[in-house]
Amino acid sequence: MKEFIAIDVETANFSPSSICAVGAAKVRDGLVVDTRYTLVQPEPNYYSRRCVAVHGLTDDDTWNAPCFGTVWKELDAWMRADLPDGAEPMLVAHNAGFDSRCIAEACRIYGLEAPVMWADTLAAARKAIPRGMLASKSLDSLCAFFGIPLEKHHCALDDAVACAKLGIILLDEA
Repeated sequence: MKEFIAIDVETANFSPSSICAVGAAKVRDGLVVDTRYTLVQPEPNYYSRRCVAVHGLTDDDTWNAPCFGTVWKELDAWMRADLPDGAEPMLVAHNAGFDSRCIAEACRIYGLEAPVMWADTLAAARKAIPRGMLASKSLDSLCAFFGIPLEKHHCALDDAVACAKLGIILLDEA
């Protein structure tokens, strides 16, 4: 797969709709050609300690951020900008079940159409890498395995770029 958008979200709490950051990396002809990152005011708007411990974001970071509805409309336009009219973007995430559920729930809250075309680098890694060769198929473990730089794990942009590079490798083999 040479054309897709790798996407990653971070959540403020355990509600799937509580997206507080979105990172995306556009892949064209097998190369990362553009990226987007934005903070989001989460819905519901509170932070759990366990989520903060993972990504480090707090209300101080997002109190003045746009809501998901605004962010998604802009991101959707960017994702579709170089696609033929009516074409749906292919989204790729590491553990796509999580990201797709969060985005679908946030889209539902804001009355937006959720994306439906997803591929999963975690599933592709489980298929491509024999059991026992790698103890974990987590994003950071796979990046280390393939020599992909991952500067700050759980930063939505860094995770999206790393996922894009994994997708370029793994989704061609899938």
